[in-house]
Amino acid sequence: MDTQVGIVGAGPAGLLLAHLLHLRGIESVVLEARSREYVEARVRAGVLEQTTVDLLDSAGVAERLHREGLVHRGLELRFDGRGHRIDFAELTGGRAITVYGQQEVVKDLIAARMDTGGELRFEVEDVSLHDLESDRPCIRFGHEGSEHELRCDVVAGCDGFHGISRPTVPDDVLRIYEREYPFAWLGILAEVAPSSEELIYCHHDRGFALHSMRSPTLTRLYLQCAPDADIEEWPDERIWEELQTRLATADGDFVLEQGPLVEKGITPMRSFVAEPLRHGRLFLAGDAAHIVPPTGAKGLNLAAADVRVLSEALGAWYDSGDESGLDAYSDTCLRRVWRVQHFSWWMTSMLHRFGGDDPFEPRLQRSQLHYVVSSRAAATTLAENYVGLENV
Repeated sequence: MDTQVGIVGAGPAGLLLAHLLHLRGIESVVLEARSREYVEARVRAGVLEQTTVDLLDSAGVAERLHREGLVHRGLELRFDGRGHRIDFAELTGGRAITVYGQQEVVKDLIAARMDTGGELRFEVEDVSLHDLESDRPCIRFGHEGSEHELRCDVVAGCDGFHGISRPTVPDDVLRIYEREYPFAWLGILAEVAPSSEELIYCHHDRGFALHSMRSPTLTRLYLQCAPDADIEEWPDERIWEELQTRLATADGDFVLEQGPLVEKGITPMRSFVAEPLRHGRLFLAGDAAHIVPPTGAKGLNLAAADVRVLSEALGAWYDSGDESGLDAYSDTCLRRVWRVQHFSWWMTSMLHRFGGDDPFEPRLQRSQLHYVVSSRAAATTLAENYVGLENV
């Protein structure tokens, strides 16, 4: 088999890259280890930056997003039992976020891939990368009982944190930067209307809590918990009781609506960056290259930013032979990656309890929170980063 760009991974990064390349007349083959049913049902991120919505819009894959997505022009920071609204639209010149599940983005991109007749293979096995420092790298894989070899000009590693792309880069080339946090998130998806029209980020003495949503009838909620917590020790009743305690307001007016749980699970928290994002003709994008704690809602958005840069660089290369964009790909993306890492770390550090009996840190956190909600400059910093920086 031959193509121009071989893409490993059919998550948001790989599928969006394939579509952006198609719009430029560049051929690609997308390979995915999981089934189509699995990737379309995989519930992950749900908050899209303005920049991501604009990109999907310009790519012609945002019709359902605009029809079903929930546009939010602010969020609430809640601490000491009081809520404080950060007005995105007012602070950023009208920009906003859209709540629209990652699995819905994936469904839209798969549909677009099928409509355009692009090559997309699910349930591939034993994927391996070869000849990455040559002009024609190779992807070997098994599919439906046969062995295949795909020759291409470029390989895009979009196969996530646990994929094979990043480990293929030699150890003496790759530099890893990471931080693990001493807590995790217990997340639930409940069949109940959201209790608030906007997201609520809550700092509480018992730990962080987040009220989010996926639709007018599905609520997404998170609790800070121990990293080694056992989900079996968190029956539904305990989860709802703890959420109500942490999200409660001093005036007693906030009532958390409850409903049957569709899903619950525990997610560890880490920051991770691999540098560089290029090795020979292999280009890493999305979670294959970086992980952010979910507090800043940046994972999918960062993946979209990566593939936008890569698609533009590949377009220039195929159009005119200009390799400058490809040569600069890693540095260009890493500027945004580290900005987003800092924002995600800042939000995480400001809102979570880090444990221990030290009273100093909670005092610092409350001081920071008071500053954010009382200073226009500080609130603008949060708003600009949350809706997505345009020129990074």
